[in-house]
Amino acid sequence: MDDLAFLTYTLISIFVIVNPISGVVTFISLTSRMTFEEKNILAKRAVFLACIIALFFAITGKMMLDLFGIDVDSLRIAGGILLFHVALDMMFAKVSRESITENEISESQDRSDIWIFPIALPLLTGPGTITTVIVLMGSTDLMIQKSMVILSILITFAVCLVIFLFSRRIYKYIGYTGMLVFTRIMGLFLAALAADFVTTGIWNVYTALSMT
Repeated sequence: MDDLAFLTYTLISIFVIVNPISGVVTFISLTSRMTFEEKNILAKRAVFLACIIALFFAITGKMMLDLFGIDVDSLRIAGGILLFHVALDMMFAKVSRESITENEISESQDRSDIWIFPIALPLLTGPGTITTVIVLMGSTDLMIQKSMVILSILITFAVCLVIFLFSRRIYKYIGYTGMLVFTRIMGLFLAALAADFVTTGIWNVYTALSMT
């Protein structure tokens, strides 16, 4: 895969799993009692923290896998199964239980640290996002392509920040129906990504075993 194709692949992969558009509804419900200034401050904090978490696991993920003796292809298979589960929730327009449950949303209404939990973690950077960035970083040995994964993370969360800052305006123009349509489309892309993770992981494991 050439560099441009790899950048496109990583950017789409990370954006689809973070899926900031579908997170707008949850973000609005959690910040409905706040002023625009309070909402914007919370959005900046949440997106910044989520980005730092994603970068942390992208940089240290390979070391963690080596520490526990886990092969990246094993994580690719397990992550693909997880992502497919999330994709099904998205295609049925449900709040993904991988990220956040309805009970967690309702229980967070009166908390002052909602920018940490549940917005930054796990709404934006949940297990699916963490798995995706680790797999993408582990799928190449080229530093230029690893830097593209980092760039894709930064671009995704920059777009996420803009979407959250203008969340109420976006919701006003797109509406709840538009959010559902977009979520289903992203779910379809995520299902394809999950299938790619699983098939690639299985093939790589099979190839490695056949060579031993």
